[in-house]
Amino acid sequence: MSSFTTQLIVAPIGDGRRWRLKEPFEYYRTCREHIRYIVPAGFVTDFASVPRLFWPILPPYGKYGKAAVLHDYLYRTGAVERKEADLIFKEAMEVLGVRRWKISILFWAVRLFGEAKFNHNTKERR
Repeated sequence: MSSFTTQLIVAPIGDGRRWRLKEPFEYYRTCREHIRYIVPAGFVTDFASVPRLFWPILPPYGKYGKAAVLHDYLYRTGAVERKEADLIFKEAMEVLGVRRWKISILFWAVRLFGEAKFNHNTKERR
Protein backbone atom coordinates (compact mmCIF):
# COMPACT_ATOMS: atom_id res chain seq x y z
CA MET A 1 0.00 0.00 0.00
CA SER A 2 1.28 3.47 -0.85
CA SER A 3 2.30 5.63 2.09
CA PHE A 4 4.12 8.70 3.28
CA THR A 5 7.16 7.31 5.07
CA THR A 6 8.50 10.50 6.65
CA GLN A 7 7.07 13.52 8.39
CA LEU A 8 6.68 16.83 6.65
CA ILE A 9 8.78 19.44 8.43
CA VAL A 10 8.62 22.97 7.01
CA ALA A 11 9.48 26.53 7.98
CA PRO A 12 7.77 29.66 6.66
CA ILE A 13 9.79 31.71 4.22
CA GLY A 14 8.37 34.99 5.46
CA ASP A 15 6.24 36.04 2.51
CA GLY A 16 3.10 34.66 4.17
CA ARG A 17 2.45 32.09 1.47
CA ARG A 18 5.45 29.81 0.89
CA TRP A 19 7.25 27.26 3.02
CA ARG A 20 10.67 25.60 2.79
CA LEU A 21 11.19 21.92 3.67
CA LYS A 22 13.64 21.57 6.53
CA GLU A 23 14.14 17.84 5.94
CA PRO A 24 13.60 15.50 2.99
CA PHE A 25 10.06 14.26 2.58
CA GLU A 26 9.20 10.83 1.17
CA TYR A 27 6.28 9.10 -0.50
CA TYR A 28 6.42 5.41 -1.30
CA ARG A 29 4.11 4.30 -4.09
CA THR A 30 3.10 0.67 -4.55
CA CYS A 31 0.42 0.90 -7.24
CA ARG A 32 1.73 -0.53 -10.47
CA GLU A 33 5.36 -0.30 -9.44
CA HIS A 34 7.24 0.27 -6.22
CA ILE A 35 8.52 3.82 -6.54
CA ARG A 36 9.89 6.18 -3.93
CA TYR A 37 9.56 9.93 -4.46
CA ILE A 38 11.85 12.05 -2.31
CA VAL A 39 11.18 15.77 -2.02
CA PRO A 40 14.53 17.24 -0.94
CA ALA A 41 15.20 19.54 1.98
CA GLY A 42 15.15 23.13 0.77
CA PHE A 43 12.25 22.60 -1.64
CA VAL A 44 9.80 25.54 -1.55
CA THR A 45 6.04 24.97 -1.67
CA ASP A 46 2.83 26.94 -1.27
CA PHE A 47 0.99 23.71 -0.37
CA ALA A 48 -2.32 23.71 -2.27
CA SER A 49 -2.62 26.62 -4.71
CA VAL A 50 -6.20 27.37 -3.77
CA PRO A 51 -7.54 30.85 -4.58
CA ARG A 52 -8.06 32.84 -1.35
CA LEU A 53 -11.82 33.04 -2.00
CA PHE A 54 -12.08 29.27 -1.35
CA TRP A 55 -9.83 29.10 1.74
CA PRO A 56 -12.81 28.81 4.15
CA ILE A 57 -13.62 25.37 2.72
CA LEU A 58 -10.26 24.36 1.15
CA PRO A 59 -7.37 26.05 2.95
CA PRO A 60 -3.88 25.60 1.47
CA TYR A 61 -2.70 23.65 4.53
CA GLY A 62 -5.46 21.07 4.95
CA LYS A 63 -5.25 17.35 5.63
CA TYR A 64 -4.09 17.06 2.02
CA GLY A 65 -0.99 19.19 2.70
CA LYS A 66 1.53 16.37 2.23
CA ALA A 67 -0.10 15.40 -1.07
CA ALA A 68 0.00 19.04 -2.22
CA VAL A 69 3.74 19.31 -1.47
CA LEU A 70 4.40 16.11 -3.39
CA HIS A 71 2.30 17.40 -6.31
CA ASP A 72 4.20 20.73 -6.32
CA TYR A 73 7.46 18.80 -6.48
CA LEU A 74 6.30 16.53 -9.31
CA TYR A 75 5.11 19.54 -11.33
CA ARG A 76 8.25 21.57 -10.71
CA THR A 77 10.71 18.80 -11.51
CA GLY A 78 8.82 17.00 -14.27
CA ALA A 79 9.67 13.70 -12.56
CA VAL A 80 6.53 12.27 -14.20
CA GLU A 81 4.11 13.39 -16.90
CA ARG A 82 1.43 15.87 -15.83
CA LYS A 83 -1.46 13.38 -15.85
CA GLU A 84 0.57 10.96 -13.73
CA ALA A 85 1.44 13.74 -11.27
CA ASP A 86 -2.26 14.53 -10.90
CA LEU A 87 -3.14 10.85 -10.37
CA ILE A 88 -0.39 10.55 -7.74
CA PHE A 89 -1.85 13.64 -6.03
CA LYS A 90 -5.27 11.98 -5.96
CA GLU A 91 -3.85 8.70 -4.67
CA ALA A 92 -1.83 10.49 -1.99
CA MET A 93 -4.93 12.32 -0.76
CA GLU A 94 -6.72 8.97 -0.51
CA VAL A 95 -3.79 7.58 1.51
CA LEU A 96 -4.14 10.54 3.88
CA GLY A 97 -7.85 9.89 4.38
CA VAL A 98 -9.03 13.13 2.81
CA ARG A 99 -12.79 13.27 2.31
CA ARG A 100 -13.90 12.17 -1.14
CA TRP A 101 -15.61 15.46 -2.03
CA LYS A 102 -12.38 17.36 -1.30
CA ILE A 103 -10.34 14.88 -3.31
CA SER A 104 -12.71 15.34 -6.26
CA ILE A 105 -12.56 19.14 -6.13
CA LEU A 106 -8.78 19.31 -5.77
CA PHE A 107 -8.10 16.63 -8.36
CA TRP A 108 -10.37 18.20 -10.97
CA ALA A 109 -8.96 21.65 -10.21
CA VAL A 110 -5.44 20.49 -11.09
CA ARG A 111 -6.69 18.56 -14.13
CA LEU A 112 -8.61 21.58 -15.46
CA PHE A 113 -6.29 24.42 -14.44
CA GLY A 114 -2.85 22.89 -13.85
CA GLU A 115 -1.65 22.68 -17.42
CA ALA A 116 -0.36 26.26 -17.57
CA LYS A 117 1.66 25.80 -14.37
CA PHE A 118 3.09 22.47 -15.53
CA ASN A 119 4.01 23.94 -18.92
CA HIS A 120 5.60 26.99 -17.29
CA ASN A 121 7.74 24.72 -15.12
CA THR A 122 8.66 22.65 -18.20
CA LYS A 123 9.96 25.79 -19.93
CA GLU A 124 11.98 26.74 -16.84
CA ARG A 125 13.61 23.27 -16.76
CA ARG A 126 14.94 23.68 -20.32
